[in-house]
Amino acid sequence: MNKNSSPVAGGVYRYYVLIMLMLTFMFNITDRLVMSILIEDIKAEFVLSDTQIGLLAGTAFTVFYLILGVPAGRLADRTNRKTMVAVSLSLWSLMSALCGAALGFWTLLLARLGVGVGEAGGGPPSVSIITDYFAPHELSRAMGIYAAGAVLGPVLGYAAGGLLAEAYGWRWTFVILGLPGILLGIILYLTVREPQRGRYFRQKSAKSGADKQEPFMTTMRSLWTNNIFVRVVLANSFTNIPSFAFAIWLAPTLIRNFDVSKGEVGVYLGAVLFAGGVPGMILGGYLADYLAKKNPRWRPWYCALAVLLTLPFWTFCLLSTSLEMTLALYICGYILLVSTQGAAISMVQAAVLPTERGTASSISSLSINLLGYGIGPALIGLMSDNWADSYGSMSLSYAVIATVVVSLSMATILFWWAAKAVNAEPAPA
Repeated sequence: MNKNSSPVAGGVYRYYVLIMLMLTFMFNITDRLVMSILIEDIKAEFVLSDTQIGLLAGTAFTVFYLILGVPAGRLADRTNRKTMVAVSLSLWSLMSALCGAALGFWTLLLARLGVGVGEAGGGPPSVSIITDYFAPHELSRAMGIYAAGAVLGPVLGYAAGGLLAEAYGWRWTFVILGLPGILLGIILYLTVREPQRGRYFRQKSAKSGADKQEPFMTTMRSLWTNNIFVRVVLANSFTNIPSFAFAIWLAPTLIRNFDVSKGEVGVYLGAVLFAGGVPGMILGGYLADYLAKKNPRWRPWYCALAVLLTLPFWTFCLLSTSLEMTLALYICGYILLVSTQGAAISMVQAAVLPTERGTASSISSLSINLLGYGIGPALIGLMSDNWADSYGSMSLSYAVIATVVVSLSMATILFWWAAKAVNAEPAPA
């Protein structure tokens, strides 16, 4: 056994690992979403349509994720996971920085494709590592802290991105925000220890197969017939479609509809996301763990209720004629929506075998990215372009609203459906 593979006792160190992986997730999201605050500048310089912007902001990132996501997750189930995370982080950070050297649509598209190559190897091993550092009864809160990176990433991308863009232009913004990820990757490689795989799985005997990876098709059949896994992945994928839609399109929507600069929008959105997102992620995880002690079905029930309550806030925030009201309604919905992520991630990880966790996480990420990034942004851009003659600057708002209503309605139904599977098939403790 590799010296890095020895069991790691609980305590302060596991929280250091958790914070390092959360920061990795933060840079993951920053590198994806910094483009949002830069959209109007890039669109003007390269003379692009909203459809092309949607391809750059979402679809380009997803192409290699679709190709490499599952193989990367499979690799995470059999190799050193912390090395995968460190290498992937360094790679996508470098490609993000190279976006600043783009000469036009196609070269920027290629750089964004490169970001997807690195990010495919970041999420699955990170989630798998956390599952081996924290016991099942505390996993939702740990995943909530990890998922806070999805909040801090846009905060950094919006606030720092907007201010840097005004000071140095959009090209240097990519470079300045991309390069620090390489340093973090080196630190993570040198300081994070690989935990024993499956150390909290309740069937740890050799006969259980907890340490032996099954053939790929056997693993896929196991996941496909796992009702908890399938239903939660589908529900969380629909939950994230409007989340990514707002992450990419809210900044340009505010710039188009209100008299505000990039720097102002970046600071406003950064403050809103930080104030609502971090408490929402962490407290949502704690609340889900607390409710699940009484009935494990409360994890999906909680997610369903939170998603349903998000719907009116996010529908009406884009119809408001006041910037302040738009931000207030957005943060209310945002707190509710992000509070579901710790519970959703923990349900996926707890429902599968230790040797399936990387693959399960990669499939979950693949589904989320295919719908949320691969299809959502480009579809919204296409709707906006087609509705522009009829609705003017509001065409983008209406396109996002249509996406929100359909996606969150589906997510509510799917989480409620997932609760029935949890009742019939309790996840491994």
